[in-house]
Amino acid sequence: MPRLEAVYRARSNLVAALLAVSVQTAGCAADGSEPAAAPAGVTPPVARVIPEQLETHGHTRIDNYYWLNQREDPAVIEYLETENGYTDAVMAHTEGQREALFDEIKSRIKQTDLSVPVKEGDYFYYTRTEEGRDYSIHARKRGSPDAEEEVILDVNALAEGHDYFAAFPEVSSAGDMMAWAEDTRGRRIYTIRIRNLDTGETYPETIEDASGNMVWAEDNRTLFYARRDPGTLRSYQIYRHRAGTDPADDVLVYQEDDEEFSCRVRKTRSNRYLVISSSHTLADEHRFLDARDPEGEFTLFLSRDRSHEHGIDHLGDHFYIRTNLDGAANFKLMRTPVGRTSTDQWETVVPHRSDVFLQGFELFRDHLVISEREAGLTRLRVRAWDGDEHQIAFDEPAYLAYLSANPELETNVLRFGYTSLSAPRAVYDYDMSTRERTLLKEDEVLGGYDRADYVVERLHAPARDGAVEVPVSLVYRRGLERDGDNPLLLYAYGSYGASMEPTFSSTRLSLIDRGFVYAIAHIRGGQELGRAWYEDGKMFNKKNTFTDYVDVADFLIAEGYASPEKLFARGGSAGGLLMGAVVNMRPELFRGVVAHVPFVDVVTTMLDESIPLTTFEWDEWGDPGELESYRYMLSYSPYDQVEAKDYPNMLVTTGLHDSQVQYWEPAKWVAKLRALKTDENRLLLKTHMDAGHGGGSGRDREYEELAFEFAFILDLLREAGPGS
Repeated sequence: MPRLEAVYRARSNLVAALLAVSVQTAGCAADGSEPAAAPAGVTPPVARVIPEQLETHGHTRIDNYYWLNQREDPAVIEYLETENGYTDAVMAHTEGQREALFDEIKSRIKQTDLSVPVKEGDYFYYTRTEEGRDYSIHARKRGSPDAEEEVILDVNALAEGHDYFAAFPEVSSAGDMMAWAEDTRGRRIYTIRIRNLDTGETYPETIEDASGNMVWAEDNRTLFYARRDPGTLRSYQIYRHRAGTDPADDVLVYQEDDEEFSCRVRKTRSNRYLVISSSHTLADEHRFLDARDPEGEFTLFLSRDRSHEHGIDHLGDHFYIRTNLDGAANFKLMRTPVGRTSTDQWETVVPHRSDVFLQGFELFRDHLVISEREAGLTRLRVRAWDGDEHQIAFDEPAYLAYLSANPELETNVLRFGYTSLSAPRAVYDYDMSTRERTLLKEDEVLGGYDRADYVVERLHAPARDGAVEVPVSLVYRRGLERDGDNPLLLYAYGSYGASMEPTFSSTRLSLIDRGFVYAIAHIRGGQELGRAWYEDGKMFNKKNTFTDYVDVADFLIAEGYASPEKLFARGGSAGGLLMGAVVNMRPELFRGVVAHVPFVDVVTTMLDESIPLTTFEWDEWGDPGELESYRYMLSYSPYDQVEAKDYPNMLVTTGLHDSQVQYWEPAKWVAKLRALKTDENRLLLKTHMDAGHGGGSGRDREYEELAFEFAFILDLLREAGPGS
């Protein structure tokens, strides 16, 4: 450990030296800023080459940077710090712009604000933020939103002295007990603590190595929580804890032994049952227990089937099941009497529809609300149990409508949220009987924002296989000409069936107001167009994700939305894999690429069962232990496909404590790119030494990271020449 401390102390000297060189030797651009190329005298880091022979199925790969996967090795820390120093030096000339962007981003966001209170039991719960403080304050009021405030968890106070901090509470139904989970490293391994809200007493026990998933039983003294495997970080155990007792005496109530599954615990919306769910990419299994009898035995709802995905909830005398059983690829809603869980007892509530994807549902005493997706857009459908049915109308070409917090069953009021690429997030109460819609709050954008100044469009780009058209959502400032000279930032994800929604972000205005078009490519691998859209972008269809993105980029250039010299790409995590794949396929297409925490060493990671997330993602990517999967994954794995050729300017970020994409994947990728690429374009690696998958914690830290990214893009745009 002393050697590690010496490395950390040495970083400031290294950065200072690199910055000194850049200040002394770099020339200035016409506008007084430094040019985009690396300053003269600032040399990119060169990672040591230590060949590691990796053999699978008789095929040998040589990984020259395999040594970087030793997080505790001082040489690894030193290399990452050297890369950070190089990045700081190359970007030093943008410091003024970064500060201006930070101030601009922050100035649009209301610093002192609060969420819409949510009634649960006798209390109205909400979170609020304060000027000058980075973290949320969780509070409540008893009986009325106008009552005296009770702060139940001030995350700012807990975060003092920590470079990284995340925390969230879980309050019992009676409102007298609170557990909270906190993470001080960003690795999503939590410590749980407990407080009696009636007396203010914080109990002495701490529960370590938790996943953060926890729920109170209805005795308001028993807490169920999930624990992670310390190596793989898989959530695999559910424990029962009695408040005020030693966690060493906690009872293991369930253990998931199948390494392809993870488990979690929750309560049904009725608060009647506790449910332990084991989940896998393609399958689910549930166990339930009367929440009033926490020491009872959980009952298996239905034995797992490796192709059966389903979720359950409860109302009255029935369990309700969203299921893909019997070929219902887009899911259907069924129900069965409590205690009669065999599928032959199930009755249809919402049938399967080939053109509508059933995303979720919400149960009320007198109504059922269905969240569904049709033609790529979300819909909210309200059905009275007596049969009357209607749809809540929305009129923008690209938007997101979603079910918000609805903890109470005995109400005719549905709370939902709405946003679009030009509409700040709004929260509504909707009377399901009268159909009256009441706006409770719309996020305020400071500085005179007017959504009428912006245009939102929904386009469809033809895919090269001729089989589909890829939806594209985009926003730009009114008056922009489709003259083929616009800078454009193209974002996408395309994995896990996650739909990338056309939502509002005030931070994007720093690009849009400077003439950018912002576009989201709804590529295959998500579920924007239903389950088939996901299936057509995973496993042996994964390359459709990459070609869809490239086809959308070409389409936007051809339609005049983007200049071929001013096209920028952005993606993170599995979207970072997308970035890695497309720069190997079409490096000349992009002026600059931002890859956040990119999953780029696909084959090596998916062969290593000790790495977090590997085993239960084989049905997403494939198991390279099987020859056919190995060959297919190897053919697109960004790290394995790096070649000696020109690559675009690239900014790559990672977190040393990332629990989802290990830091060494982007670090190795950058090292290999440096060794092989034939251009002089920027290649920057920025490692957050105190953070994980989501980057640094705290509001100001988030704004700083965005300002850095935008400065990287705008600096490259400035270099692109006249008209930029």
